[in-house]
Amino acid sequence: MLPGLDAERIEVATPRDAAGVEGSPRLRRANRDQILLEPCELDRLIPDDHEVRTLWAVVERMDLSAFYEEIQARGSAPGRSATDPKILIAVWLYATKNGVGSGREVERLCGHHAAYRWLRGGVELNYHTLNDFRVAHGDKLDQLFTDVLACLVHQGVVTVERISQDGTRVRASAGSSSFRRRATLEALRGELRQHVETVRKRLEDPACDASQRQRAAKARAARERQERVEEALKELAKLEEAKAKQKAKPSKNSPPRASTTDPQARVMKMPGGGYGPGYNIQYAGHVASRAIVGVDVTNVGSDVQESELMRRQVEERTGKKVNEHLMDGGFVGLDSIERAASDKVAVYAPVPEAKKPGQDPHAPRRGDGPGVSAWRCRMATEEAQLIYRQRASLSETINADLKAWRGLRQVRVRGLAKVRCIALWCALTYNILHFAGVLIG
Repeated sequence: MLPGLDAERIEVATPRDAAGVEGSPRLRRANRDQILLEPCELDRLIPDDHEVRTLWAVVERMDLSAFYEEIQARGSAPGRSATDPKILIAVWLYATKNGVGSGREVERLCGHHAAYRWLRGGVELNYHTLNDFRVAHGDKLDQLFTDVLACLVHQGVVTVERISQDGTRVRASAGSSSFRRRATLEALRGELRQHVETVRKRLEDPACDASQRQRAAKARAARERQERVEEALKELAKLEEAKAKQKAKPSKNSPPRASTTDPQARVMKMPGGGYGPGYNIQYAGHVASRAIVGVDVTNVGSDVQESELMRRQVEERTGKKVNEHLMDGGFVGLDSIERAASDKVAVYAPVPEAKKPGQDPHAPRRGDGPGVSAWRCRMATEEAQLIYRQRASLSETINADLKAWRGLRQVRVRGLAKVRCIALWCALTYNILHFAGVLIG
């Protein structure tokens, strides 16, 4: 009722029809409580040229035998039938393509979104199954990424003579306040041990009215919290060992800290400025085809040691030799450049500015090996500068694509292994979207 109007004072004239018959108008009113049984043909939910059909065609051509080998529901053996891995892979590829990284959101989309309904084909999916599958098959997912690259190499699309590498920092699923020093972690470990024992005795008490499922959940929650603290202490020992090896004298005011939420996360400089818990995700791209040819994840903020590992990975995945490696200044290490030269790899990376006024940074210096000297002279040429510009046009585009459209701004999983799975999903989706025609043909 509108403000200022009194329902008792409103007089409604009784309508009359053309024949002068009085009575209330007959209306078809909305009834949203009724249950409708509507016939539906799933194949007509989407048009013939919909992108999800192309995605499914690519998945059908993949070798998924490793995923099927571990399924225990076989023949007439008891147990519930397993969900087809082909469906789960296709659903997560399409979700990653749209930047959806939540299992609950994917479950919701599978209930009403036409493309997701078409993909699952009437198979019910819950968020537990979706989330577990997403991060539980790191080795198989890595092999799937390699298989896609092998197809592109076989078709002559990828050759990897010249690759470009870049690292991007991604926010971890941990808060800054979850990082604790050793003394705090050790005290917390003692408290949690006592807490786990208290919870166990309380749940074993006959007077406890919780169901068996609730008891198991409470016991598991207490146990997992204790395990995270134990893991945080192990990671803290690694940090202390690494800090002890540093040439600079460690500061007493900034002792190492580890997170009780995600022990493997590290505080590092983030792209937007400032510092926060994160992971360093490395991608290598083939300059000519713009395909992603290498993926790695580390919790070290520095990129200095990453170029050799990535180059070796790309060569193993593709079976081809890398001849030219483009990277930014964060990867520059004289030892790694020298080793790259010994492997007949030309490095294209910016030369640091000279520390002394008037000194030419591109001139060979005392103590430089032949590879470092060649790198300095190479980067002084105009041809090398033109080649180096290809790094930004490729690597920055890959990072922007994955962060803006594939949901890689922050990972919602914890631990290096699971974060690497997310990085592989993003890389696999990127290559399929760009080379679907080649993979199907």
